[in-house]
Amino acid sequence: MKKVLLGLAALLGTATVSASDNNLWEKSTLNEILNRGELQVCLEAGYMPFDMRDKKGNLVGFDVDIAKTMAKAMGVKVDLRNTAWDGIIPALLTAKCDIIISGMTITPERNLKVNFTDPYIVVGQTILLNPKLEGTVKNYRDLNDGKYTITTKLGATSDYATKKYMSKAKLNLFETESEAVLEVVNGNADAFIYDLPYNAIYSSQNADKIVHLDESFTYEPLGFAIRKGDPDFMNFLNNYLAQIKGDGTYDKLYNKWFVSDSWIKNVQ
Repeated sequence: MKKVLLGLAALLGTATVSASDNNLWEKSTLNEILNRGELQVCLEAGYMPFDMRDKKGNLVGFDVDIAKTMAKAMGVKVDLRNTAWDGIIPALLTAKCDIIISGMTITPERNLKVNFTDPYIVVGQTILLNPKLEGTVKNYRDLNDGKYTITTKLGATSDYATKKYMSKAKLNLFETESEAVLEVVNGNADAFIYDLPYNAIYSSQNADKIVHLDESFTYEPLGFAIRKGDPDFMNFLNNYLAQIKGDGTYDKLYNKWFVSDSWIKNVQ
């Protein structure tokens, strides 16, 4: 009798786990995407070469291509939703999109609100400098002085990095990267702090107007952000990343956007 009861308990336990698993799957964003037939992605256009608009107004970039290949792997369409940076996490949390793929740095503060996949790329902060300071300012430490004015984008990790490492300098914050860097180009600020890929591309286009100090002074892994409590979606995303890094897809996209500059002539 004891063996029968133990066997029954084991069966009931299995049934409970199975029902629980099914319930989790039904609530998973991945299941919703497959049933909907569409992957909804939040991003913010304006971060070269991750998310931009081409001359026809289409969203293009490294993140855009990753989103498209992800949707293809799922067998669904992709809906790219351009979202202001200060509202991008709230948009995800209120289910206005399924995922954020927008060059978002993984930070403890953000991780309290959302879950991040494994990093899909690692970048760091660098400096775009007013040419008049070339040779005088050699690194971020030299900018930590009250006589200097630094610009960057409001709410980006460059905002926090500048406050941490250059707290003595005057900091002016702007809604977009382009507004902030133009202050340096126009002579209204001494330096612009932002991610290496953006700064490298911008400096290559404006070599006569700005100097790039290209040694990163921070370590910033970027990840896809999703809502909490969704192990099935997270499992798919991390396995998807491993797959494209192993089969050559990732390298192809990386070379297209970070090694080649042929795309620059086609963007706004």
